[in-house]
Amino acid sequence: MLSHVCLGIGDFDRSFAFYDPLMALLGHRLRFKDAQKPWAAWQPAGDDRPLLLIGAPFDGGPAAPGNGGMVALLAPDRATVDAGHALALRQGGACEGPPGLRPQYHPNFYGGYFRDPDGNKLCLCCHQPES
Repeated sequence: MLSHVCLGIGDFDRSFAFYDPLMALLGHRLRFKDAQKPWAAWQPAGDDRPLLLIGAPFDGGPAAPGNGGMVALLAPDRATVDAGHALALRQGGACEGPPGLRPQYHPNFYGGYFRDPDGNKLCLCCHQPES
């Protein structure tokens, strides 16, 4: 369904240090990194799409998160949601909702919400029942 998602950032080194370990935890690999542009992208280990990209806005203006926008990253299990949320906070993210069940979405939706250092809202989620 998706080709890629691009998140605007203001400090490439800080953002790369935030996203690289998070993507590794989720099993994604770095597709490219170019600090001169600056931008970087990760892809699923066994596929070439979808991509998650971070980069400076093309228009040269400051990066600003949208109100109501969010990227939800799929985790294989609830333990990975917990670990990824904790990692995001250690890397400078801000909590927007601790990991837990969100039955208002569906009975097995387990998610944790946070903002990256540039204010982009993300969710790590799992749709599987606890094993």
